[in-house]
Amino acid sequence: MRTTLRTASVAVRAMLVCTAVLGVGYMLLITAIGQVALPFQANGSLVRSADGTVVGSQLIGQSFQDADGQALPQYFQSRPSAADYDSAASTGSNLGPENADLVASIASNRSAFEALNGPGAIPADAVTASGSGLDPDISVANAEHQVARVAEARGIPVSDVEALVTEHTLPRDLGYLGDPRVNVFELNLALDTL
Repeated sequence: MRTTLRTASVAVRAMLVCTAVLGVGYMLLITAIGQVALPFQANGSLVRSADGTVVGSQLIGQSFQDADGQALPQYFQSRPSAADYDSAASTGSNLGPENADLVASIASNRSAFEALNGPGAIPADAVTASGSGLDPDISVANAEHQVARVAEARGIPVSDVEALVTEHTLPRDLGYLGDPRVNVFELNLALDTL
């Protein structure tokens, strides 16, 4: 009986020490390192307006639509979102390529994109949602397809909008992973400051 109590006592003390060291101490250490080494990223990559108000995050896609769900022509449009741009409900559609709902969604998104931007070769990211439903980036081809509409809606030269797209094009990660992309939120903020 004495050996069993001693073994249980050692196990409980080991659990308490491990909980304090790994559950609390490690979390505090990693948080401190993040705050010192990468404070912008550790705090959610928040984007602030000129007056310091948080207006969004570089990491979360947003909707640029009016209250009725119509795309605002003066803004570049984000990828469609399976999560309806709700960061608390991040999700993909999880529908297979033969699913009738996915096919209907793509057809609907294609019609909306063509109605807004005109016909032409439509990039895949303009009609399909990302895996998270909150992708903040679009392909360069998608952005280029929207340039003429945005320039016309804002009454500015196409060359100025093209220059902003080029300025806000992000390279491949580590120089070789993925494709170049454009952060829609930051591009639209830059358009508003013109």
